[in-house]
Amino acid sequence: MGVSGSGKSTVGLLLSRRLTTPFLEADDVHPAANRAKMAAGHPLDDEDRRPWLLSVAAWIREATDAGQGGVVACSALKHAYRDLFREAGAGTWFLYLALDRASAGRRVAGRAGHFMPGRLVDSQYAALEPLRPDEPGLTVDAAADPRTIVDRAVHAVRELR
Repeated sequence: MGVSGSGKSTVGLLLSRRLTTPFLEADDVHPAANRAKMAAGHPLDDEDRRPWLLSVAAWIREATDAGQGGVVACSALKHAYRDLFREAGAGTWFLYLALDRASAGRRVAGRAGHFMPGRLVDSQYAALEPLRPDEPGLTVDAAADPRTIVDRAVHAVRELR
């Protein structure tokens, strides 16, 4: 979880490979209307996000029911969104890629072909509710090397078992 540009896709894919579990890039299940709205420079609101969040929750539920687990790269900016995901799958755990606003802005501005424009980074920080101490997960510095982040996450996940 984290704002746009925090490295969710990169870290998520590496983590899923390391854990040999399925991977979902949550951006891939955004409705076309959401992608168009963001591409036009308009932030999503909770109503816009609801069908997307329900799609991600359904994927989590299916992966949990199948006993295979999985890794999802998803902003999961608000506590309520993460509650939805925890309700969908027992044992849902979050890796929060914390990144300062300036770095996120630079990373997003440097991406090619993504529907999320850099001018929406501020809206993500406005919505962001960092991982709370009572939520299962780990907060890491997203400026670290992705492989180092994955090593820390794998260690933390194995400690849960």
